[in-house]
Amino acid sequence: MLLENKIALVTGAGSGIGRASTLRLAAEGAMIAVSDVNVPHGEETARQIQAMGGQAFFMKCDVARPNEVEAFVEATVQRFGGLDVAVNNAGVGGALMNTETLDEATWDFVMNVNLKGVWLCMKYEIPQMVKRGGGAIVNIASIAGLLGFRGNAVYSASKHGVIGLTKSTALEVARQGIRVNAICPGFTETAMVTTMIDEVPRMKDGVMNSSPMRRLGRVEEIADAVLYMASDMSSFVNGHALAIDGGTVAM
Repeated sequence: MLLENKIALVTGAGSGIGRASTLRLAAEGAMIAVSDVNVPHGEETARQIQAMGGQAFFMKCDVARPNEVEAFVEATVQRFGGLDVAVNNAGVGGALMNTETLDEATWDFVMNVNLKGVWLCMKYEIPQMVKRGGGAIVNIASIAGLLGFRGNAVYSASKHGVIGLTKSTALEVARQGIRVNAICPGFTETAMVTTMIDEVPRMKDGVMNSSPMRRLGRVEEIADAVLYMASDMSSFVNGHALAIDGGTVAM
């Protein structure tokens, strides 16, 4: 197995890409620390791993709160003995409104979860990986971090920030044996996308047609990319932002 005896944590693991990635890593032998702000969903993810015969525990963690992030990383190390892999997935979708109508509270909320949250996670993950002699960090960004995203500038700004943070951090820790990469999903079959379409029905055609393949991505397809970046299959990949989008960015 690709991650046998490896210790991993995943934030935002209660549903969607986070849950699919968590199950994929567990299937390859990783011991998993699961976090989410939604306690029932996070606990269900941990139960699914345990039902597979894997090792997992759940801990509630709001990635925008430094004390909670520090406690989650510390609990992972206490429970399993270290940290080898981190998937910083927790994020929010923002609000569908133009820049001039966006309110400050929404801006702060999205940036605090999507960008500050990734920084806080890496702040506490990296020292633990240094102790292990290396590791792999996978930050979940978005194609909105590679392209403009009309009608949701704050989300796009936060994901552009994740990519810049990923690249800069990768340069800082490369000689310590730590790789830092980002995954940039296109529109994927998740609750976030479904909610967006429900709120603005006219977006349905645009979302479905955003990819040359004329379909949404599947969470399992994103999880496969996460596994690639988390494992030694990508041992010479560092500071990269990988688009999993059916060709959207190529248009």
